[in-house]
Amino acid sequence: MADAAHVETHGFQTEVKQLLQLMIHSLYSNKEIFLRELVSNAADAADKLRFKALSDNSLYEDNGDLRVRISANKEAGTVTISDNGIGMTRDEVLQNLGTIAKSGTAEFFSKLSGDQAKDSQLIGQFGVGFYSAFIVADKVTVRTRAAGHKADEAVEWISEGEGEYTVADIEKADRGTEIILHLRDDEKEFLDDWRLRSIVNKYSDHISIPVEMYKEAEPERDGPDGEKIPEQPAHWETVNKATALWNRDKSEISDEEYKEFYKHVSHDFGDPLSWSHNKVEGKTEYTSLLYIPSKAPFDLWNREQNHGLKLYVQRVFIMDDAEQFMPTYLRFVKGVLDSSDLPLNVSREILQDNRITQAIRQGCTKRVLTMLERMARNDADKYQSFWNEFGNVIKEGPAEDFANKEKVAGLLRFASTHEDSDAQTVSLDDYIGRMKDGQDKIYYVTADSYLAAKNSPHLEIFRKKGIEVLLMYDRIDEWLMSHLNEYQEKSFQSITKGDLDLGDLDDEDTKKAQEEAEKQVEGIEKRVKDVLGERVKEVKLSHRLTDSPACVVADEHGMSTQMVKLMQAAGQPVPEVAYHFELNPEHELVKTLSDIQDEERFKAFTEVLFDQASLTEQGSLKDPAQYVQKVNQLLMTLLK
Repeated sequence: MADAAHVETHGFQTEVKQLLQLMIHSLYSNKEIFLRELVSNAADAADKLRFKALSDNSLYEDNGDLRVRISANKEAGTVTISDNGIGMTRDEVLQNLGTIAKSGTAEFFSKLSGDQAKDSQLIGQFGVGFYSAFIVADKVTVRTRAAGHKADEAVEWISEGEGEYTVADIEKADRGTEIILHLRDDEKEFLDDWRLRSIVNKYSDHISIPVEMYKEAEPERDGPDGEKIPEQPAHWETVNKATALWNRDKSEISDEEYKEFYKHVSHDFGDPLSWSHNKVEGKTEYTSLLYIPSKAPFDLWNREQNHGLKLYVQRVFIMDDAEQFMPTYLRFVKGVLDSSDLPLNVSREILQDNRITQAIRQGCTKRVLTMLERMARNDADKYQSFWNEFGNVIKEGPAEDFANKEKVAGLLRFASTHEDSDAQTVSLDDYIGRMKDGQDKIYYVTADSYLAAKNSPHLEIFRKKGIEVLLMYDRIDEWLMSHLNEYQEKSFQSITKGDLDLGDLDDEDTKKAQEEAEKQVEGIEKRVKDVLGERVKEVKLSHRLTDSPACVVADEHGMSTQMVKLMQAAGQPVPEVAYHFELNPEHELVKTLSDIQDEERFKAFTEVLFDQASLTEQGSLKDPAQYVQKVNQLLMTLLK
């Protein structure tokens, strides 16, 4: 019993209170997952002890047989899950059982909608671990002692899942953690041994640590063939396979087992979208089991968040989140890596520049990309589901992974003028397959939104000639295209930058008509340049427009308006950029402007025309009030 003088009462972190209430209500229909989560945590504790004991064998305390045990007490109405793993100190109890340490917690709660089905899915992506105990229990007691600590340095934690919990010093003879669930009155089904065994078989069969349940003594009895079956004393019986799933032959593993193992390593409630299980032999030997989730985690865009694979060396757990084996743009991949070549005392620092690490990283990256290529080729709907969740992360690939740039580019999807939809379904291979005879470039436009891209005046000549253009409107797209120069020997061309040369796509009749139109407005470029001065780099006539009178265009290798906005949003200093101002000589407004002899009137119309083109391209003006004033002045002259 705890000494009352050492009992402390603490309040739960606000987010924990919210999570407890949501779990009790949103996860009620899937309540049996509490056992999966607690057994998974217990197995992790055993793995961590095994790793620490590599450098300090005394932590085993003369008992190296690691296991998890589950027992039910029908009279007391309790289920107990215990392990002889690493255990916790008092500080670790306060840190792990009273708070949620995950970054992005506030963002997670902001996404909760109150819809139980949707919230349940999101909570699964967030991970609930220990707190899942309160789905079935109205009181939870935790008794734990850290390996290597004295018996009187153990800790007892008790809570009813409301606003607070107590922590007390106790004595505990053996190391590890014991969790006692005081079941709610309507959850007594979990006192049944068969029910508990079936849950372990369903969710935890793959765990490499033995999961044991107490088996009562059985008297001597007759067997089916008349032979005598001797008396069986009471004993702890292993109820799971207790063999590392990734070390079993693929032909022996069912899809359900693969799915449940995914939930164990990821703490996700949903099934994975796909997986790949491989044993590599040769210069470098390792086994990998890699999963692609169905849903993106809530903190996907936090590049600093821990990610990576569970690393084992010769079946000994080494670390969670070994990010060295997967590039950052594939940070959503979950799974296990078991190496035969790395040393058992390997650290994150040693992994960073290790030759074996690099070889395994290359192999795992190639495996994931191949998995995605097959999915895209064989199941377009499934791949589209993947792209909708993780597409923007894949777009980081061409900049990060030069060796696989072409492979990653083949996985990209975009909207385009070929489809009247903002859905990103068009691959670069699709685009190339529809290219016009004589077309040697992949044309694209970047903008703030789908509508801004779809209605860009730069598209006008392309629509007229039936040339497909990729519509890019995600914030990352401009940055992506600065690292993606070509695909399948076809170069990319932004239709908002540089001179537009459609080469063989322009016929002779069109070129003659353009020359005639230019003669009608001869000299307008210099007059407009005199008005705009240093605000523009150059004024010239252009035939990239059909319906609009003018547009602003960046240099071929200069900074586009989208890149300027991207840098400004990131708080980066941006130099003043002067763009080219292009006029459409075939447009009636430009022809009318060319005929104006009154220089003040010419200046007023030029200023408004330039502001309109800048507004269309950039989405905003530095001084919108001044623009409105200019327009009003022109309206007044027209109304007189």
